[in-house]
Amino acid sequence: MSAFPRPRKRFGQHFLEPAWVAKLLTALSPAPDDVFVEIGPGRGALTIPLSARVRRIVAVEIDRDLAAALPRQVPPHVTIVQNDFLQLPLRELLPAEKQPVRVVGNLPYNVSSPILFALLDAAGHGRIIREATLMLQKEVADRLVASPGTGDYGALAIQVALSAKVERLLALPPGAFRPAPKVRSAVVRLTFHPPLVDVGNREIFERLVRGMFLQRRKTVLNALKPVAHGLGTAAPALLERARVDPRRRPETLTLDDLARLSRAVL
Repeated sequence: MSAFPRPRKRFGQHFLEPAWVAKLLTALSPAPDDVFVEIGPGRGALTIPLSARVRRIVAVEIDRDLAAALPRQVPPHVTIVQNDFLQLPLRELLPAEKQPVRVVGNLPYNVSSPILFALLDAAGHGRIIREATLMLQKEVADRLVASPGTGDYGALAIQVALSAKVERLLALPPGAFRPAPKVRSAVVRLTFHPPLVDVGNREIFERLVRGMFLQRRKTVLNALKPVAHGLGTAAPALLERARVDPRRRPETLTLDDLARLSRAVL
């Protein structure tokens, strides 16, 4: 009998099969001095082989039963933390760690976007994270790597591109997991870097991007009007200051265009 409980739907648990663990390890290319934070170690399918190749792993598991069973399966340099990753500041997980860490995780589909934004926020404060290799629903991965003018391009791609280079590493069929999910998955790597452009006030930039892409089929002028009003400015004047054609569509705007718009808010 397995030492681990059955997968739980409420946590979106789908455990990676051994053949795909090996492929993921190859994609990770871990080094002996690496320190990893693992999000959702599950039954330790990746944690255990990865631990043989790296200096330290801190694995955060939300499921109390899995978190209780894992310590008996892993070596001493693996720390299991039972908690919701979204409730844990990364600096508190690794208070004494001086070098930027690597992150790996099989993200539940229903919380993948909040976790992505949490990683971006952590990467932007003190260079805590060097990179993150994540298993995601294929549709989320498509949105992450999307380019301006494509159907998948939107707020997620823009906010991630500002601070990370995104690479698609693997495509995973439903059979790569047990139980098999109803969707296809992908592995992406985010390599974090300082912001590519000056967006001025980061909160204003994020409000502009989110607001405009709620109305992505409208012209930039019409999509911008409610956001600009909420920021206490007028959309036509804002577009003029930013030198952005009001007849364009939000999905055609580049990171540079959006940064100019953000800086133009007075």
